[in-house]
Amino acid sequence: MRWDRFITLTLVRPLQRLTRNGRPDAAPAAVPILMYHALSDDPELGVAPYYQVHTRPAVFREHLQFLADHGYQSLTLDQALAHLSAGAPSAGPRPVVLTFDDGFRDFYTEAFPALQQHGFTATMFLPTASIGNTRKRFLDRECLTWAEVRELAQAGLQFGSHTVNHPKLVERSWPEIHAELAQSKTEIEQQLGRPVTDFCYPYAFPQCHRLFVARFRDLVRETGYARCVTTQLGRVRAGDDPYQLKRLPVNSRDDIPLLQAKLEGGYDWLAHPQAVVKRVKAFRAHRSTPAGASAAPTPPNP
Repeated sequence: MRWDRFITLTLVRPLQRLTRNGRPDAAPAAVPILMYHALSDDPELGVAPYYQVHTRPAVFREHLQFLADHGYQSLTLDQALAHLSAGAPSAGPRPVVLTFDDGFRDFYTEAFPALQQHGFTATMFLPTASIGNTRKRFLDRECLTWAEVRELAQAGLQFGSHTVNHPKLVERSWPEIHAELAQSKTEIEQQLGRPVTDFCYPYAFPQCHRLFVARFRDLVRETGYARCVTTQLGRVRAGDDPYQLKRLPVNSRDDIPLLQAKLEGGYDWLAHPQAVVKRVKAFRAHRSTPAGASAAPTPPNP
């Protein structure tokens, strides 16, 4: 049994319907940012449903059909934040942001045709060391080429940075982090001939390490980015920090009832347990670290 689905659909959603008299969350109150990775039929053996990152192409097409049938309009990140800031009326299209991490080739072969069919846009975050003029691989999967990235950009798809090498940034020095941010941004801008203002934090966002998060936020802004998406759970609301944007993970195990619940706020409850689990893990790591060492050090200043 997938416990997060069970709690969401049997407890949280009925309570929401009761308190809202059956009405879904008003459109301007929050914008869901969906987080996809690979579009693939490959099984993820031994991986718990919550942590899976593959979405079968057929499931992805079902997701897009649901969005189209229920009046959703895909926005870029800057459009979504402007929508929230403007307090757009609840009548009309519902906003949603579609994001993809890691630069896999299946974004070109599977996502692109499906997005075009519905007139949707999406943002792909590229780890630039895995993108080349010839085909490269990341996590044993084929990645996009720069020619494909340019073709997709010409068709209206958006691209942001996912660093150069997809490292665990919290374990790197500040000069290394800055290089990952700046070099990836420069490379994408040179390839596309346009500014890159969106960044995606690789791996789990270290929200428990407050000193690191504060310094990292400043560095992202100073490097020229306007927004940063993370793995923190939930939808984005007016006034949220644009450098710590929450997202909703999606994979093949997201059937339509669970997808709808995520879009309408029924999955936001999991943000608090997620934060608690991260704090417990950080505490245990600290307790098990020998004296004089640090389990997750704040990188030194340049």
